[in-house]
Amino acid sequence: MTGGIAKVVIFSFTERGTKQNRYIYRKLKMQGYICEGYAPAKYVMGEEGGVKQLPKKKEDLIRERWGKWAFLFIGAAGIAVRYIAPYVKDKFTDSAVVVADEAGQYVIPLLSGHVGGAAELADQIANLLGAVSVHTTATDVRKKFAADVFAKKNALYITDREAAKRISAAVLDGELIGIYAQGDHAENAVKNSKEMFSDEVCICNTIEEVMKYRYRVILADSFPAIDENTLLLKPKNIIVGLGCRKGISEELLEKGLLEILKKNHLDMNQIEALVSIDLKKEEPAVVSLAEKYKVPFLTYSAEMLNEVEEVSSASSFVKKITGIDNVCERAAVTYCKKHCEYFELIAGKSIETAMTAAIARRNI
Repeated sequence: MTGGIAKVVIFSFTERGTKQNRYIYRKLKMQGYICEGYAPAKYVMGEEGGVKQLPKKKEDLIRERWGKWAFLFIGAAGIAVRYIAPYVKDKFTDSAVVVADEAGQYVIPLLSGHVGGAAELADQIANLLGAVSVHTTATDVRKKFAADVFAKKNALYITDREAAKRISAAVLDGELIGIYAQGDHAENAVKNSKEMFSDEVCICNTIEEVMKYRYRVILADSFPAIDENTLLLKPKNIIVGLGCRKGISEELLEKGLLEILKKNHLDMNQIEALVSIDLKKEEPAVVSLAEKYKVPFLTYSAEMLNEVEEVSSASSFVKKITGIDNVCERAAVTYCKKHCEYFELIAGKSIETAMTAAIARRNI
């Protein structure tokens, strides 16, 4: 899958376009996507090919999936624009929208090309069709550094959207910008992404050096506010193990987690995943919190959690209820051992009202 996109809605409006719809639907499904295909009733062949009849209230379908699914329109770009117009807000929250002509000649990332992943999805679909992927974003066309693309590739959170726009504009104007990384994750992100840096980007080894530039990008967990021309990118590599009292309110859970994150100079937008024990799989407050911040929520069995050999503290009360002496810390470590080559536990079990949390960091 590409650009973090996992779900794609495909619309077609002609017989030829619907043949493309069925073909792309099958290919994307084979690559692990969740897909929905829609076309006028006269072109739908039962359930064959996965394409269903266009619903009467198409606007409801788009509204419900907006910001969560990507959209591919096979047909005129004007149709796509009219369909999505009521829901467009900004590139940081909009769905990825891609348009392909029914002959399979051109594929265009129409909306949310970088942050939403439309540009990568368009390239992937063009490859499937043997088509040309047409990019119109200035940084793409001129092969210049784009802060949002760099951030997405390296799991970095953009703290100031306006600053990101100013940085991209400065690069397009030919102005030099400095980039400085603080911490192993940040330093590796810069080291592994040098091919993304155009001539305007100057890698700096100290804060004093980066401050010499009018525009600058700083990669760090936290950094003092400097000015409007400084873009802070925070690593999105934090895994939070959670434990909580049954029936806890979302407000109380969020308040406790925010406090623990604050003590460790982190914020919610840096979370890669929330993890806990299977008993909490359907805990309403945790499920709602994960949905609010658009992060995955994973759970593990007591047997799996007990495979963690050592924890910083143990609770006989919690063990009596769950079979585990320290849910949050064991959950965080279990996730990391399964998904990370390198990691560190930066905060063991921390206690707030009716909840606990442990924090691990995934390192590149």
